[in-house]
Parts: sequence; C-alpha cells; structure tokens
Amino acid sequence: MGGQPDGPYRDNGPGPQDGNRNGSGKNRFWAGALVGALVTAFVGLIVVGMSAGIYIFGKRVMSRQPSVAIEGKGPGITDGSSHEGGVDFDRVTAKMSMIQQIIDLHFLYDEDAGNVEDFIYRGMLAGLDDPYSTYYTEEDFRSINDSTKGTYSGIGAMLSQNRTTGLCTIVKVFEGSPALEAGMQPGDIIYKVGDTLVASESLDVLVNNYIKGEEGTDVAITVYRADKDEYVDMSVTRRKIEVPTVEYSMLDDKIGRIAVSEFDVITVEQFEQAVDELQKDGMEGLIIDLRSNPGGVLDSAVKMVDYILPDDLDQYEKGKGKTLIVYTADKNEKGDVFTASDGHELKMPIVILVNGDSASASEVFTGALKDYDWATVVGTTSYGKGIVQNLIPLGDGSAIKITTAHYYTPSGFDLHGKGIEPDVEVELDEKLKTQAVVKPEEDNQLQKAVQVLKENK
Repeated sequence: MGGQPDGPYRDNGPGPQDGNRNGSGKNRFWAGALVGALVTAFVGLIVVGMSAGIYIFGKRVMSRQPSVAIEGKGPGITDGSSHEGGVDFDRVTAKMSMIQQIIDLHFLYDEDAGNVEDFIYRGMLAGLDDPYSTYYTEEDFRSINDSTKGTYSGIGAMLSQNRTTGLCTIVKVFEGSPALEAGMQPGDIIYKVGDTLVASESLDVLVNNYIKGEEGTDVAITVYRADKDEYVDMSVTRRKIEVPTVEYSMLDDKIGRIAVSEFDVITVEQFEQAVDELQKDGMEGLIIDLRSNPGGVLDSAVKMVDYILPDDLDQYEKGKGKTLIVYTADKNEKGDVFTASDGHELKMPIVILVNGDSASASEVFTGALKDYDWATVVGTTSYGKGIVQNLIPLGDGSAIKITTAHYYTPSGFDLHGKGIEPDVEVELDEKLKTQAVVKPEEDNQLQKAVQVLKENK
C-alpha cells in the first residue's frame, strides 16, 4: 500500500494527542471524535503512491515541474531571507537556535536530530492549513515512487481520509487480498497499528510508515466498526500486491462493464484492451464503474476520455476548435488546457457509475463525458475535489506536495466542494455498504445502470 492527501488530524476531544499511546481510553476518543463524522466525505486516495515530479489530481500525473536544488538556488528559489507575505526566516532561525540551546542544556533524553529536522519541514507545510499540502522525507518519497508501477507490498485495501476529522477508512478491499482474508470490510476505520494509535496520522504516513512493509511480515491492525460500535483486532500478512486497476465483464444483453479502481499509468492500456475485447464479443452498451475510484494520474484520465470522445467537438471556447477535456487555473489565472487528439471515438450508449468516494481524476473523466452528453451518470454525487497538487522533489531525496491550481470541466464547472451530481440518483442498498464483494445481480446501483443503458440502446 502507498497513499496520499492528508493533512493533520485536528482532534475535537481526547484521543491520541493526550499522550496515551497504548490504546487505552479508546471509548472516550471515538465517542468524541467519530460519532457523526462517519458519513461525511472522504479524501479519495488509493493506497498506492505517486511518481516523482508530478501534477496530482487526487494522486498523480506527470508534470513539467522541475526538481528544486537544495545546494545552490533551484528554479524560483531565493536566498531564504524574509519576503512579502512569507516567513521571516531571520527571526525564525534565531528563535529555533534559542530552542535548540535549551534542548541541549535541559532535554532529558537523546535528541534525534534528523527526526526534529523532518518535523520542522512537516510543520511548515502543516502551517499552510491545507490538508493536501505536505512534506515527504526521503524514505516516504522513495516508498511512494516504489508504488508507481501498480505493485507494492501491503495488505490490498483502498483507504480514504476524512477531510474534516482526518480519520482513515477502508473504502475497498480487493478480492484475494490479505486484507480480505483477515476479515477487513469497507467502512472499517483504522484505529491502531501494532501498539500505536494512528487516528491522528495523515494517510501518507499511515500507509508508508505503518501498513506497508517487507513482504511476508505480519502487521497487527485494530479497526473500529461504527455500525456495531466495536473494535476488531486482526493480523494481516503483507504480500506483493498487484492493483487491479481495470476489470471487465460482459453482462446480459450485450452490455459491457469496465470497473476502474484508479487511474495509473498502466490503466490506459488496460482500459483500451478491455474495450477491444468487449467489442469483439459484440458489446452494444458500456457501463464504466468509477465507484470509490479516488483518482490518480490525470494524464491517464485525459487519455481515456480522448479515447472515447471525437477530436472535433468545438463546443467550448477554450478548446479552440478541438474537444476540450479539462483545464486548470492557478492563482495568476494561468494553467494548462487538455484537448482530444487521438483520432478515436467510442460511439455507443455509455453509463458512468459514481459515488461519494469517486474523486479527482474520476471527476475529470466523468465531468468531461457529462458535459458533452456522451454518457449518463448514475449513482450518487461524487466527492468534489477540484484542486491540483504539485509534487516537487527537493534534490536531497525528500519532496513537498502543495496545492497549486483549480481544475474545471469543459463547461467551466468548478466542482471543488460540490462534486458532480448524477443524472440518475440511486443509493447503494444499506446492507451492501459493508460487503467487500457484491455480486452483480445484487448490486442495485449496477442494475439501475443496466436499466438506463437498455432504455438508451
């Protein structure tokens, strides 16, 4: 597992910040911090990571952003003195020097200087009060990069972080995974890993520092199940996980279904192969299932939209005669424009399935097809993450991730904090929400999508 956007947990009551690190007093914690927060929206990010030098819509996409040199001045880097609107580093350095002298003179225990330094950088990003901006140590960043090929040593579950409470919840458990074998369920909230309370940790730190590990080793995880008000201890054996980003099947009446769990680099080829195989079998309509898809590589989402839409839908001015897919704008109203250009289109009835955990790149994909009336959206309103993060390597192996821009659907819709509303709204049956595996014939949202497709064929 490997993961992303995050932000510090702001506790509203007693809990891991009260100094209790052994798991006692947990009823006080959950009663104060969790009740009522369990049905709110989550930061949709899969536990797989990002690649270096990237532009993130939910998770990642290749960027033109250069690395920043630590020794000497990199692009856009100043000499570190104070500047308008920024930190007065002369004053801060003097104060930090004073604090260090006090530590040297009076601190009882041995100081881990590297750990202190890392937390200084973490604090600087946390001080931006942006849950998506964070600092990655060299170890964190290496772990993130190791996950970019769609494989990792972990437990085989997708996590999401509540942007209000910071709590990390299981969104999906992959079939055949160690997590499924251990009894993990969607809706489980990660409470403790080993003997450490982790409810205050960011999603990245939780995944990379606690859950991921050497293949074949066991990790003890305690989850909280709100529907039963109980804690469940489980031991999960880490394995090399290949994330199934695309799964497909042919349903009745020549209706194809392609489920996309995230947008990775490999997803584009897998998606096109799935479409090709289904068309060989006579597919007459397509359901693209993006439920609980947290996002991923923007470039992959754009290429998949490009594969579906023709290149010459001159409907929006920013497309300049081409099919506009998505565009971004930073604080200076500058950004990138993405248009279709591959010469391919998919002409058949299409339904897109989404839910409240469909985020970022999923919303780029859905928003583009919806704006051109190329697909009918079924399910519930998507998450609503319409901002861009840049992941910037710092030259010494570490990196920072900061929010840099908004993105917009072709029609100019800013979905951040709003999400994309479905054309046909249908909630998943309550009894199905905690099931790791739902049979297609029992999936009421999928069956509604089938019905809509039949009506449009």
